[in-house]
Formats: sequence, C-alpha cells, structure tokens
Amino acid sequence: MPVNPTYPGVYIDEVKSAVRTITGVPTSVAAFVGTALRGPTDRPVHLTSFADFQRVFGGVAPGRALGYAVYQFYANGGSEAEVVRLVHTGDSDDTKNAKASALQLPGSTPVPLVARGEGTWGDALRVRVDHDTSETVPAGGAPTLYNLTVFDRDTGATERFLNVSSRPADANALDKALVSSALVAVPATGAVLNAVPTAHAPIAATDPSQDPFDDAKPTRYTQALGGAEGAAPGPADYQGGATGQADKKGLYQLLKTDIFNLLCLPGAPAAVRAPAAALCLERRALYLVDPPASWTGIDSAVSGMATPPVAGDTARNAAVYFPELVIPDPAQNGVPVTVAPCGTLAGVMARTDVQRGVWKAPAGTDASLAGVSDLTVPMTDPENGRLNRLGVNCLRSFPVIGPVAWGARTLRGADRLADPWKYLPVRRLALFIEESLYRGTQWVVFEPNDEPLWSSIRLNVGAFMNGLFRQGAFQGATAREAYLVKCDRENNPQNDVDRGIVNVVVGFAPLKPAEFVIIHIEQLAGQLQV
Repeated sequence: MPVNPTYPGVYIDEVKSAVRTITGVPTSVAAFVGTALRGPTDRPVHLTSFADFQRVFGGVAPGRALGYAVYQFYANGGSEAEVVRLVHTGDSDDTKNAKASALQLPGSTPVPLVARGEGTWGDALRVRVDHDTSETVPAGGAPTLYNLTVFDRDTGATERFLNVSSRPADANALDKALVSSALVAVPATGAVLNAVPTAHAPIAATDPSQDPFDDAKPTRYTQALGGAEGAAPGPADYQGGATGQADKKGLYQLLKTDIFNLLCLPGAPAAVRAPAAALCLERRALYLVDPPASWTGIDSAVSGMATPPVAGDTARNAAVYFPELVIPDPAQNGVPVTVAPCGTLAGVMARTDVQRGVWKAPAGTDASLAGVSDLTVPMTDPENGRLNRLGVNCLRSFPVIGPVAWGARTLRGADRLADPWKYLPVRRLALFIEESLYRGTQWVVFEPNDEPLWSSIRLNVGAFMNGLFRQGAFQGATAREAYLVKCDRENNPQNDVDRGIVNVVVGFAPLKPAEFVIIHIEQLAGQLQV
C-alpha cells in the first residue's frame, strides 16, 4: 500500500512486480465421445488411467469402439482424458431408447430410485434399507431417519448412506445424500423425499448366511430392473439435438471441460465430422479422424480424398490416419480385433509431447504403435506416396521396427493446397502458443493502456517465447531469428487506445518436419597426383 510519511525516518514500500509468468497449457488431454457399458451420460468424466475408465464406464466391451480407443490411448503413453458417454434417446419408437434401471423402496409411500446412467448394467443394483440409525424413536413414534446400502453385483462396489432424513430441507435428505453416489440417484420426476421406507428383513445372528444381498434371501433387498441399452447413437445424439450446443449436450458436453487438445470419436457417424471439427477450431484442439468405412484399400482411400472427411477452414484442425489397426482383444482373451486408430495416435502424440515436445512430429521410427499386432492394409512406399501428397497420414509396419505412424499432415496438407498449416507439429505448436497466451494474458484486461502496460506485455510474452526457443521449438540461431513480440505505439495507435484495444503481435519461425530426406551420391573420379 502507498506509504504515508508522517515522521522523519526510513519507510519500506513493497512494489508489485511487473513479471507475470505465463505457463504453458497441457498439450495432450484427449477427449473421447462414444458408447460404453455404463457410466453417467450428463457430464464429461476426467480420467487419469485406464483403471478409472474401467471403474466408471465398465472397461472394454466387444462392439463398443470407445473402450478400445481409451485402452489404446493409455497403452501408448496417454495420461489425461475426458470421456463423454452417449446413449440413444428421444426416439418416437420407445423400444429404441436407452433406459435407466429403476426400483421402489418398500413402504406405505414407495420411494423411487434410478440407476445413475442408462443401460442394463443397472439391473445388477440392489438396495437395502435398515433403521439402525442414531435416532431415538419415542414409543409410538415414527422414525425420520433411515440407512441406505447400495450394492453393485457385477463389480462388487458398495455404497452406504447413514442417517438419511425424510425432511427434504435437511442437509442429509435423500437427494442431497445421493449426490455423491456413483450408482443411484433420485428420479428427475416423481422423486419422494419425505417418506421413510420400510426396513428390509433383518439378518438374524444365528443365520448361517450373513450376506445382506444373498440371492437366496430376496426379502433382504430390492433389485433394480428395467434397464435398456437402446439403439446405437445417431448424429442427433452426438450433436445433442437442435439445441445441443446451447444446452451442452452430446459431444458439446466437452464445453463443460477446462481444456482438451485431442478429440477422438471412435465409431461415430460420418455426419458428425463437420460439427466435431468446428468444435475443435473453437476450442483450439485437434480432431483425429478415423478412416471412413469405404476406405478398404489404397485405391478407395485415394478416390475417397476427392471428398475429404473434413474440408474447408476447419480442416486445419483435423488429421486423418489410415488404415485401421488389429490388436489383441483384451475383452476376449487376445482374439484379434480391428479397431479405429484415433485412440492409439492420441497416445502416441501424448508420449511424443512428453519426450520431445509438441513441436516434434508424432511420426517416424520413434512413433511406435504399442499393442498393435497388424494393420488392415499393408502398403508399399509408392502407395504411401500416393496418400501422403493428399494429406492422409499412413500407418506402416517395418521389419524390426514394427507398426509406426508414418505421416504428420493435417487435412489441409495436400501438396496442391500449399497451406501454411500443412504440417501437424506446426499447427499443434500454434494452438499451444495461442491457448497459453490467451490464458496467460487475462491480467491485461482493464489495465491502463499505455507504455508501462505494453512494456510489461513485451516482458512477459517475450519470456514465454524465449523459454520455448531455448527448448528448441523454433528455427533460428538467435532469439531475434526465432520469434518476435511487438506491442508499442507503432501497432497501438491512439484510435485503438481510445477504443480500449491493445494489439500484440507474436510471431514465430516454426520447425518443419524433415519429411523427405534426399541423399545425393556422387562418384568421384580418381585424381592424378602432380
């Protein structure tokens, strides 16, 4: 605070530093959208391991591409993921809609509960009520508290909620108590909060079976039933309907996340590619496009690029990989199964970012595809060349090396386009810088717009860019050759200052990958010695 001198002497005034460190954002948080065995469908779930996916979404299941993609992501070096589970709803034919299992706790006023998430997994839930609470019920009085135990027979998970209140305003009322439950919830309509369910049959001390959920003792619990998987999600489910983006439904649930860098939609309909690419452009992320089903060989892939999977301006934030992969199925004792490549490549990018940096192309002999036993379409060098010049990233298998990523172009990477965002590492580095500076310069808003502010911006942004230069992210032997940061009177005229605008120009010299290595060999004639 300012010093107010009142007596002769020495005063100490702590001055706020102009240095505000800009921290680089994560570069390989992968987002997955698709179908799973179980789990919530109303929010993205942040995962840090495949064990998390198994616990929340049920793991790998035949016929569900999402589980295989997440499995491959972590097998290839991924660390953080956001997963959105989709189900089919809103169909006029109700038999095609996914439904959550439901049950009613016994009592004069039955208390309904539903599984937390659609699907038949909820039919394995069992719920038990007892009145062994902290409450002392007077003679002739009625209890107001009860205990609830929820058991998942498939996974063995158990949740217990003590002293649940039948007074809706209490902090431990049923709806508030179940907020933390991963298994059950109160229904959106028809919830009953002001009733105490009847206790299930007690367990006698002399009973040889003390299991409260014994199959042979159905009076000890209530079982949930009525769950349905529904039809496969269609484009409307992926887009959340007409108001999906505004309501943050479908893949737009990812708008609820803080950040994601890589988007994978394994098994998604073709109609979803355009809105997915537009979402990635908005969120500064990269869409990893799986090869269309019609790409069964080299010729069909070449002809398919006449109409690219993603075209136009959004294609600079998308990349397609070909062909599909063959892996040992972890859900069927290693039986070979064909999977989409997006999850595997997301893991390769995450691994490359940690080992080398986001400016290193996620391709080459170091970009091995872990857990991949074969490729559905082997190809030769000339065939690779036909696809590479069209902007298709090929997956190859070489002797000793094994399966690797052998391309690093965006869908604006066709030679004839001559696009500045041709190469994947260049585009990803630009997205990393953009997002880091966007978040790291929020403090500038509402600061006095004059030279002291501009100088501080140059200092902080310059320090961030210099840090990247020292890590080898840019071309050039000196910082002057590698990047520039301009924020002064020249690019901030008075007219912009009067309108509250600060203009900052940040430029960088990107490293282009050594895609073609040409070795010139010359035969030297023997020289006569004089």
